[in-house]
Amino acid sequence: MAALGGTVAGIVATTQIAGPLVAQESARNSTVYEQLDLFGDIFERIRAQYVEEVDEKKLIEAAINGMLTSLDPHSSYLSPDDAANMRVQTRGEFGGLGIEVTQEEGFVKVVSPIDGTPAEEAGIEAGDFITHVDGESVLGLTLDQAVDLMRGPVGSEIVITVVREGEAEPFDVSIIRDTIKLTAVRSRNEGDAVVLRITTFNEQTTPNLIEGLKKQVEEAGGMDKIDGFVLDLRNNPGGLLNQAIKVADAFLEKGEIVSTRGRNPEDGERFNATPGDLADGKPIVVLINGGSASASEIVAGALKDHRRAIVVGTKSFGKGSVQTVMPLRGEGAMRLTTARYYTPSGRSIQALGVSPDIVVQQPRTRPGAEEDDGSKARKSRSEADLRGRLNNDSLTEDEIRQIEEDRAKAEASAELREKDYQLAYAIDILKGLSALGPKE
Repeated sequence: MAALGGTVAGIVATTQIAGPLVAQESARNSTVYEQLDLFGDIFERIRAQYVEEVDEKKLIEAAINGMLTSLDPHSSYLSPDDAANMRVQTRGEFGGLGIEVTQEEGFVKVVSPIDGTPAEEAGIEAGDFITHVDGESVLGLTLDQAVDLMRGPVGSEIVITVVREGEAEPFDVSIIRDTIKLTAVRSRNEGDAVVLRITTFNEQTTPNLIEGLKKQVEEAGGMDKIDGFVLDLRNNPGGLLNQAIKVADAFLEKGEIVSTRGRNPEDGERFNATPGDLADGKPIVVLINGGSASASEIVAGALKDHRRAIVVGTKSFGKGSVQTVMPLRGEGAMRLTTARYYTPSGRSIQALGVSPDIVVQQPRTRPGAEEDDGSKARKSRSEADLRGRLNNDSLTEDEIRQIEEDRAKAEASAELREKDYQLAYAIDILKGLSALGPKE
């Protein structure tokens, strides 16, 4: 009887608690249905009474897009054409200006220009604000609407008005639209360092990275001839999450690369590294700046947290959310923010970015540009220039040749510093680490 009484009491208690919950859920559903009825009423009134005849399909698409864009800057509706364009972009070739953009304070903000594109060649910089397109203000437009204004036939001209920090007045930039062919990874040797410039994370990125790294190591004469690697992620706007994971995994032997956490705890995922290091344990310097976003930040954050690389440059963009593209009926799609991602240390970089280990600004003016030719000439004089100098007869020809080769490398580094100060700084770090030798 005691057991039965307990059971009956439990049923009564459950019923008493569940009653208000059911009522609340019913009230919530009732409110939702009322709002949907309101939407239907407004839709019908617009269709019947608006001053001009409207396209019902476009009206509904605009409502859907408005619902999504009210959530955050990265959620949006993709029309069938936009969805097709997005699929093409992930394969690495598309038409346009070559800029990754977001929206801030009603204006279009450049996350980064893409290497070798019309926008980059026209001098567009990360952090620029685009206020007008061909004289038409973008204020009040959604991001997709602003992007539509910038689209057009390959070969056509577009004039965008730019507001830039440090510039007193807005200025116009003329750009010729072109087919954007993305080379995901560009590799080269700078002295005894291999520079791997990753411009985007698409389906080509990992294969390009592996191929480029192996080619440069072979040209250098083997891994023993290399001080280390520079992973240049500056102005890389991101791309595919799985490619970011593969790139980080290429330089990590073990441990977590990134984790994602959605609305429900059970939906979270963790991605771990697999054995194997493409760089053979050699030092790595990662270069980032304000145009490094999303997938770039996953790579930089993973290598930094595992102390596998030194991160150099300026704070990254701070996009720490994951978007899932969901196909919809009619060949359209929905881009919806479904999770935040976290670096191995458990830190979200959303709106904070990845902070470099060593902050290095890229000078807008060339270092040493203020020096006149006379001062440079005075600094370049040495004992070897003096008349009647003593000859150095204590060195062999091989030793003299080695000294001259070292001097040529030093002069090449100085020239690089004039062209790209941040990259030169990164290579100097690799030289220093190489000089210390391997850890015992």
